[in-house]
Amino acid sequence: MRKLILNDGWKMKEVSWEEYLDAEVPGSVYTDLMANGRMQDPFYRDNEKEALAVIEHDYEYRTVFDADTELLACDEVLLCFDGIDTLSTILLNGSFLGNTDNMHRTWEFNVKDMLREQENELRVILHSPTKFIADSYAKEPIEGCVDAMKGLPRLRKAHCMFGWDWGPRIPDAGIFREASLKGVNRARIESVYITQKHEDGRVTLGLKADILPAERSDIRVKQAASDYRVTLITPQKEKTVYEGSPEQILIREPQIWWPAGYGEQPLYTVRVELLEEETVLDSWERRIGLRTMTVSREKDQYGEAFAHEVNGVRIFAMGADYIPEDNLLSRVTRERTRRLLQSAKDAHFNTVRVWGGGYYPDDFFYDICDELGLIVWQDFMFACCVYDLTESFEETITAEFEDNIRRIRHHACLGLWCGNNEMEMFIAENREGWCRNPVQFSDYIKMFEYIIPKVLKECDPQTFYWPASPSSGGGFDEPNDENRGDVHYWDVWHGGKPITEYRKFFFRYVSEFGFQSFPSLKTVETFTEPRDRNIFSYVMEKHQRNSSANGKIMNYMEQTFLYPNDFDTTLYASQLLQAEAMRYGVEHFRRNRGRCMGSIIWQLNDCWPAASWSSIDYFGRWKALHYFEKRFFAPLLLSCSEESTLTQDPNVNAQPYELHKSITLCASNETLMEKQVGISWELRDAGAGILRSGNYEISLPPLSSVWMDKVDLPEADIYENYVSYRMEENGNVCSRGTVLFCAPKYFHFRAPGLRVEREGDELVITVGCYARSIRILNGEDNLRLEDNYFDMDAGVRRVKILEGKPEGLQVKSVYDIR
Repeated sequence: MRKLILNDGWKMKEVSWEEYLDAEVPGSVYTDLMANGRMQDPFYRDNEKEALAVIEHDYEYRTVFDADTELLACDEVLLCFDGIDTLSTILLNGSFLGNTDNMHRTWEFNVKDMLREQENELRVILHSPTKFIADSYAKEPIEGCVDAMKGLPRLRKAHCMFGWDWGPRIPDAGIFREASLKGVNRARIESVYITQKHEDGRVTLGLKADILPAERSDIRVKQAASDYRVTLITPQKEKTVYEGSPEQILIREPQIWWPAGYGEQPLYTVRVELLEEETVLDSWERRIGLRTMTVSREKDQYGEAFAHEVNGVRIFAMGADYIPEDNLLSRVTRERTRRLLQSAKDAHFNTVRVWGGGYYPDDFFYDICDELGLIVWQDFMFACCVYDLTESFEETITAEFEDNIRRIRHHACLGLWCGNNEMEMFIAENREGWCRNPVQFSDYIKMFEYIIPKVLKECDPQTFYWPASPSSGGGFDEPNDENRGDVHYWDVWHGGKPITEYRKFFFRYVSEFGFQSFPSLKTVETFTEPRDRNIFSYVMEKHQRNSSANGKIMNYMEQTFLYPNDFDTTLYASQLLQAEAMRYGVEHFRRNRGRCMGSIIWQLNDCWPAASWSSIDYFGRWKALHYFEKRFFAPLLLSCSEESTLTQDPNVNAQPYELHKSITLCASNETLMEKQVGISWELRDAGAGILRSGNYEISLPPLSSVWMDKVDLPEADIYENYVSYRMEENGNVCSRGTVLFCAPKYFHFRAPGLRVEREGDELVITVGCYARSIRILNGEDNLRLEDNYFDMDAGVRRVKILEGKPEGLQVKSVYDIR
């Protein structure tokens, strides 16, 4: 196959203009207008309003290109768009080629008869998405996310571009992926499906290639697809293991792919060449990992399990939900995505869920997940809406499914396909409110319990399918059941319930739960003026899309901390609230490993600078939560279940109530090896003086959580005393923490006398007494440390500098929230 990439020489304009502006492909209307000085940064202050007005118009993209004689001589020449967002009319040399109406699929047009050798003119007219959904909604209303623009279910475009409870209404348009011409002689490989059969010491690959003939009447498939050559490149060296028309490839002594934390991620390269005699007509090359992957759903004493099972091992999923990294998709790059996903792995993630209200990520996203060992829970792109299954809608979504399943299915990281986000749950809770037309209820069943399974049976039968998130298996059968399937739990945060509520539940797999915080001051400065820097200002609330959420943060803050005395401290305290809430939940879920097998936090990242549930903000800065995740997702975790409760003694009449204080430690081992560890704890006063202590030497079985005996602490003063604890392996501390018996606002913290000095590639932190949640920043807030937002007893701790220069250091602890 001969390929000509058409990413150069583009111009663009609003259709009513005479003047063309320089344009980038891949790119977008917004990025091109900004590059030409015709539009302000839509993320700054309230410029979102201007961006929304800009996209009310149609835009034209134009390029001129030459086609060489070899391309023109091909049997078939296809004009291919890997991604157009979204509504477009395409013309070549003045002739109409077709329209596009789905950004989630690829588009191809046969242009052989229209091409000439020189000065071919390609024009793409991008039509306003906001006008389209407004007109369609006026004709026939349809329900969708309340935080987004009305009518969005009518358009196969990333739903969150129209607004969400964490994202702006900036519905961009553009040619956001590569455009090209492909010359085909006789036949081409459309896709290759690779299956795996694992046996002791060997893996058998099955290959099925889908071949499309060129559109010539004298060619038949069996004549075109006469032969293959397959090359398998192992992680160490290249080796041709099969030539001919292969159906099976036997790999002896296979190197097995594991998720992060359980083993290595070796990748094999498979290259399939389509031959006519010895001429290579086309080739297909991808990397695969040798593994088995499914979801275990065995019945048990609690109900029904829900766990990723990889190579026969049931793993505890630890990670977060991934949303688009930018509202302007062309700004998402391989380097930016790698940095984000590397940060996920650095915090001991083994799973990411690609949320269904965005878009199917680029190929490099899955390549990186393969390399890092991150299991991908892949939603299809439906979220919080209902849809009308018209004939044309079914046609375009079926093409969308086929395109993306074939594109993604070979990846080692692919853990499961999931039909949608929250639709089964919402319709089950309020069928009449969501389904204006009763047929929309049956349309849901057809889409997610018939059409998608049917396409998967044809295109990817080996990968597990789950109809919705959350779900108990479909059919509107209690989709958010605590004892089956996956759960979205939002009573903490949306429901306003206290953080302690997490310990009342024993979910099988939590695929969404979260708590909001503000980003750091340096991030806030990118979208505000100094006068905006109050969390209840107009601009700060424009960058807070969850209704009344700033008030929610302050409500939880009132329950936890003293009132912050400045803006930066308010931001810091909000991040501690978020981190502590997620720690409280995840540690509880991990302590109940076996019953609970997944803890996926909402959310990993942001699409713009804003207050949100993310652990990493838009600019890649780690919030307190991400440092906490690095600790509570660690393979070896020591956690503490503390109690401080009033109990009644029926034998004592004069004083019927007493305060019962206790701790119970739990050690979790999420590795495949038995671990010998030492565990110790101390009851301390506010100056970190030891009042009482204990220690254990224990053996932790693989993939286990082991409880220690409860320790009663009747002597503890809840306002003056705290407990510190640590776990060591081979003399090195692998997990540590502290707990209070009261809210931090009531604890009698002493001035810790925090000092930070640099020694080589380390920071040396010194405190004179107990210091909680020590935050260390440099002047630019681009410092990344081995650990941050951590607790210390009195003494010295050394922390490695991983990125950034330790200049203009600032330190803060909970003592400073006052």
